[in-house]
Amino acid sequence: MPRRHLRVRAAETARINTELAELRSRLEVRAEWPAEVLAEAERTASLPRLPELDATDLELFTLDPPGSLDLDQAMHLARRGTGYRVHYAIADVAAFVTPGGAVDIEAHRRIQTYYFPDLNIPLHPARLSEGAASLLPGERRPALLWQLDLDADGAVLLADVRRAQVRSRRRLDYAGVQQAVDSGTADPQLALLGEIGSLREARERDRGGVSLPLPEQEVETADGGYRLVYRAPRPADAWNAQISLLTGMAAADLMLDAGIGLLRTLPAAPASAYARLRRVAAALHVEWPDRMPYPELIRSLDPARTADAAFLNECTGLLRGAGYHAFDAAKGVRPPADPGHAALAAPYAHCTAPLRRLGDRYAQEICVAVAAGADVPDWVRESLTAVPGLMESGDRRARELERACVDLVEAELLRGRVGEDFEAVVIDVDERRPESGTVQLREPAVVAKCEGSLRLPLGERILVRLTTADPVTRTVRFAPA
Repeated sequence: MPRRHLRVRAAETARINTELAELRSRLEVRAEWPAEVLAEAERTASLPRLPELDATDLELFTLDPPGSLDLDQAMHLARRGTGYRVHYAIADVAAFVTPGGAVDIEAHRRIQTYYFPDLNIPLHPARLSEGAASLLPGERRPALLWQLDLDADGAVLLADVRRAQVRSRRRLDYAGVQQAVDSGTADPQLALLGEIGSLREARERDRGGVSLPLPEQEVETADGGYRLVYRAPRPADAWNAQISLLTGMAAADLMLDAGIGLLRTLPAAPASAYARLRRVAAALHVEWPDRMPYPELIRSLDPARTADAAFLNECTGLLRGAGYHAFDAAKGVRPPADPGHAALAAPYAHCTAPLRRLGDRYAQEICVAVAAGADVPDWVRESLTAVPGLMESGDRRARELERACVDLVEAELLRGRVGEDFEAVVIDVDERRPESGTVQLREPAVVAKCEGSLRLPLGERILVRLTTADPVTRTVRFAPA
């Protein structure tokens, strides 16, 4: 879908901000910090626990959206014989957070960072998350430093993690990295990012893993207002994700071998879900030969083609059911019978974003202890089995907030335009009520329900008429024109 920037007028922006504040209050997401939390964060920011190992000679770089200050990860990439060596530094939150202290208690209440169009509600105070603990360029920081040695095909030969002092050299963004690679001006490290990322994508393909190349609907701020855009992922986004996934899979293997850990799991979809997808493919005239595996089909599709985009949207149903699983064999809590993540076709753990996700700190502490042959800290073992429930509640809240924010901006953007017609693509149809489904507008970047009296043509372009745009209920509805 093309990007069209439509701005909400200033008066509407004020109303949106009021609605956003009410939404945060209703879902008990508070922006304010207790005084004791801020005081403790200030003290620990001034006196972090620095490890002995000095790895500040590594020329690390970070890769994040422009303007980001909560920088969890930094990497250094190098050739090693015919293979590669990846150093991946992850912010060491435990160097600043005392178990059972004020910051720790508040982090367990918040669970994760929540993102709103007008502000972010961070997991940790900004003094830590955007300052002392963040891997900002030029600053000496405590980190969990992974060393991942790969062979010429990108397979892992060695995975190790230890505490170290690091110093990032550069803060990069996806667009700049992509431009450098595309123009041939990329330095050796950025060229290696594309090379290693592509190899890891090939290994994912060989495992039977799959990623859906769907554009994301986002709310952006611009010129004092808000706009809705579709953001298509760049290759650089995927390469960066592969480095994080590589680390998360190495962490999962380490924890499974040790008999203690926190996994991110996704069960395989049932045969009935794939049978439904085959019916959808037939309806969309998406060619899916009987002998073609599902991951191979996904990689053959072009999201710019309306039928393919509609099919990819239907495929998101296979990703439902992801969760967290904690285990500690010493306490009789065993890992799941199938510890894998179906989309990755491998065991996996969230461990690379501790500034933004509470559970990542637990996974980090387990990995660094296991790698050193040391005991896992008592505070980790005592609370580990409660973490999956916390993380899943945080994920539910984040999804609800994200959807509510988009719905609100959609309704404000279309307020006063009831009766107007828009070009759209039908991206989903209710199998039980085929006259009802979901449409994606060409412009503005709106995705909403559509209902008429006749069957909606899945994957086809149609003209739709706006029937409802209510910011109070955050509702947008269309009907075939």
